Formats: sequence, C-alpha cells, structure tokens
Amino acid sequence: MEPLSITQVNEYLKRLFEWGLEDNGKAIAKIFEFKDFTGAMEFVNEVAVIAEQEKHHPEMLIYENKVEIKLTTNSAQALTEKDFKVAEEIDSINANN
Repeated sequence: MEPLSITQVNEYLKRLFEWGLEDNGKAIAKIFEFKDFTGAMEFVNEVAVIAEQEKHHPEMLIYENKVEIKLTTNSAQALTEKDFKVAEEIDSINANN
C-alpha cells in the first residue's frame, strides 16, 4: 500500500468522526467509551472480527469502560487507505451499539 500525502490524510480525516492524528501523522486514533467494561470488551471482539477480515490489525488499549484504537500501516510506516477503511468499519459497528 502506498503512503498517503498529508493532503490525502486530511481529506480522509474529514470523513471520520472524532479520529485524530498521532505519532507525527503516521497513525490515527480514537477513544470509544461504553457503559461498562463488558460493553468495551464486546466492542473489542467486534473490532477483532473486522481486523481479521481486513488483515489489518489495530493497536488497542482497554481501560475500564474505554477502548483506544490506533491504526497505522506498519509496512509503509505511514497511513494508507487501509487505515481509513478499517476506521470507517469500526465506526459503523460502534454506531450500532
């Protein structure tokens, strides 16, 4: 996958809700909040299904009722279209919860 330019990254970010740049623009991240720890874990399991389907695995940090997700394309050492595609899929499952 080809790395995106900063202009492309900014365009893709406009399509996402509350995702932000991290790691000097090499990753995007978002914190999701749930009613309780169980809700957070159910969400993580749904993200795992997407990650396996897409063969693109995010970094996830779980604390109490919150889940922080960070996406980057390690092979490119940058953001690619794949990161934004997975972010959109993650947002869609969260919208259903």
